[in-house]
Amino acid sequence: MSLKKRYAGYRSFQYLEAGKDYSPFDLAREVDRVDPFLVPLNAEEEARATRLTEETVLVSLHEHLGLFPADISQTPAMVREGRQATAFEGLSHAHWDAVFDNLLDGICTMHSKGGWKWEEILQDLGIRLCDLAHQDFLFQALRVEDIHRAHREGKLAWIASMEGAAMIENELDRIEVLYGFGVRLLGIAYSEANALGSGLKEPLDGGLTVFGRKAVERMNKVGMLIDCSHCGDQTTLDTIEVSEKPIVLSHIGARALWDSNRLAPDEVLVACAEKGGVIGIEAAPHTTLTYNHRTHDLEAFMEHFEYVKGLVGIDHVGFGPDTLFGDHVGLHNTYAANLSIQEAHGGTDATREEKGMAFEKVDSVEGIENPVEGSRNILRWLVNRGYSDEDIRKAMGGNALRLLESAWA
Repeated sequence: MSLKKRYAGYRSFQYLEAGKDYSPFDLAREVDRVDPFLVPLNAEEEARATRLTEETVLVSLHEHLGLFPADISQTPAMVREGRQATAFEGLSHAHWDAVFDNLLDGICTMHSKGGWKWEEILQDLGIRLCDLAHQDFLFQALRVEDIHRAHREGKLAWIASMEGAAMIENELDRIEVLYGFGVRLLGIAYSEANALGSGLKEPLDGGLTVFGRKAVERMNKVGMLIDCSHCGDQTTLDTIEVSEKPIVLSHIGARALWDSNRLAPDEVLVACAEKGGVIGIEAAPHTTLTYNHRTHDLEAFMEHFEYVKGLVGIDHVGFGPDTLFGDHVGLHNTYAANLSIQEAHGGTDATREEKGMAFEKVDSVEGIENPVEGSRNILRWLVNRGYSDEDIRKAMGGNALRLLESAWA
């Protein structure tokens, strides 16, 4: 990554007239919304981190690059407006060369209560693409070479992703429509069951359906990376078995460290790796906690990384921090039902207390609060802990690139 991004100052929708063409919102600060945190390094480590940042193609497997209102309670009104700004300025401070952006996804409720409607998803995607078309710092990546080009040119390769496939309903051809719009990653299910399989919140997981098997086959044929981060365990195992290509668990952690359905058991993590897949470690608030770290911060997040690395090897682990620009905790509170927050966080406060899973709630995840901090601190942490150059390159992007060479073929 070039330490200086080629950003010319573009702001979302500046080709339109605010107040006339669309309703503007007071948006969150893109830089230093909370007190910044930087992993401390000595002079030798600092020089090494700088060199590795410049040399390595850095890939985030999962983020949300939209900009949220400063008053997070205004988010439903912004969503109903049918457009979300992109945090171009904030991203110009990030070190990522490529990011899988999952747009509004579970909160894309422009015209509905439950979301995941075909028309809503396409509008969200289409408006974002129109905005991107009016600048040249972020560009849509459709093939692996685009990611390498972003690294060379000091730009950001933007990869359209969808966390669940509910919107395709029972229409296989919609996979091709999404691919035609540039979507290059599609999740099987987003927490709730759909026509393809079961999500993580379902009490009974029936596995991949007959239609789901056909959808996996179609995704393999068109070159769409398959994600099972929000699926039930059996649905994930079935998907890994049925898919001819490796899959990704783009944003997840280890259930062995924290007993939450949002995290994966060892059996699933090993199966994903054995098929050639990659596991991206998640950092959304209150997800990758551990029994050793009950306050969610960078250390808790990296404990999941080290556990998964030890279980499946350095060749099959990466990072999908799942961060955004705005009040992430407030967003979870606003959309608790849509995002299945209770299920993802191990139940109610009382249930967690009974299970020995009480934790300290935080306002933000120190050290990895947004895509800027994540892009800097993960690599710095690895340098500080003495990881080799080769292992850092693999975890920070090399493993993801190898996966994409196969899945996107």
